[in-house]
Amino acid sequence: MPKLYLIPTPIGNLEDITLRALRVLKEVDIVLAEDTRTTKKLFSHYKITTDLASFHMHNEHKVLQKWIDSLKKGKCVALVSDAGTPAISDPGFLLVRECIKEGIDVDCFPGATACIPALVNSGFPCDKFIFEGFLPFKKGRKARIQILTQEEKTMIFYESPHRIIKTLNLFAKFFGEDRRISVSREITKMFEETIRGTIKEVLIKLNQTKPKGEFVIVVVGK
Repeated sequence: MPKLYLIPTPIGNLEDITLRALRVLKEVDIVLAEDTRTTKKLFSHYKITTDLASFHMHNEHKVLQKWIDSLKKGKCVALVSDAGTPAISDPGFLLVRECIKEGIDVDCFPGATACIPALVNSGFPCDKFIFEGFLPFKKGRKARIQILTQEEKTMIFYESPHRIIKTLNLFAKFFGEDRRISVSREITKMFEETIRGTIKEVLIKLNQTKPKGEFVIVVVGK
């Protein structure tokens, strides 16, 4: 039966992928990848020979109907992102929504994602939390943070090394320098690191060297 599989891929350590994910990646007709060059490295490691096609934020609107048509004709399609779970701060939402609209089965596998390890490692309450992902790059950035100043649940953000200092300075301004945060980078990789403390303390630490790697910021609620 035709089906769309959403398959999480490792965010660093290549061992962080399930046996079922590996089996299905070998069995489907085609794998849609955010960056085929990145996915080819994973495929090479696990000797997967399934055909790959590009599906990313710059072409997903253009090729969406093509893959819906393929699924309706009986094809089984898998979607992967460069790292982690598709549709979580990565392409995938539009394809899933259209599949549901067309009555096509969708199966999302459990697996690697950066936000949950960072949350648990923070030592902050995990029973209730909100995932903000990437804040708006420009318009609406400060307004969104202003709204979150009243949030009582633990908050999770993604950030790039180029904007991490600027973002934490905004957090210091709106949340206060004494708000406790936990900043994780390079999760599951060789240089994995988590820095905990007040926003002021973490900023001092990060300003000592040039920030590298992808960051997950966990902020304790009000």
